[in-house]
Amino acid sequence: MSQADSPSSNPARWYLIQTKPRQEGRAQEHLQRQLFECYRPVKHGEKKRGSRGPTEEELFPGYLFIRMDQTNDNWYPIRSTRGVARIVTFGGMPIPVKDDLIEQIRERLLAPPSKVAFQQGEAVRITAEGFNDVEAIFLTADGDERAVILLNLLHREQKVTLPVSSLSRMEVRVS
Repeated sequence: MSQADSPSSNPARWYLIQTKPRQEGRAQEHLQRQLFECYRPVKHGEKKRGSRGPTEEELFPGYLFIRMDQTNDNWYPIRSTRGVARIVTFGGMPIPVKDDLIEQIRERLLAPPSKVAFQQGEAVRITAEGFNDVEAIFLTADGDERAVILLNLLHREQKVTLPVSSLSRMEVRVS
């Protein structure tokens, strides 16, 4: 018997809900009114010029998680809930999301964001698998964890987006 099949005091599991476009908040609000536990991972950003407050960026646009007991909870009202498009299924059955994955997402969102330490135009070295030690030019940050670089491929410059963690500074060599 697997852990997923074992009886426990709380048989509720996390499932994935697809929302209607840009209605994640509405779906969450209406599901919570029906007393469902929901989790909508969002990254909070700084206030942007012209906005009224801090920004919220959906980590998974168009989706949210709902905690339900597959046997005891009534699934039918979910489909007609405002903002909800459907319950994500595989072979016609909702597939539970591991609690560990939800915890990892929560922990990652609570961790302080890594700051991009590169300057525009700075030479960088790509340390990612498959690109080992390829040189490029840092263009800009794309969120907290991604960077846009300029890479010379086949004698043409290409913009490529990579995780910041896969870049390192070029060592300055003095002759």
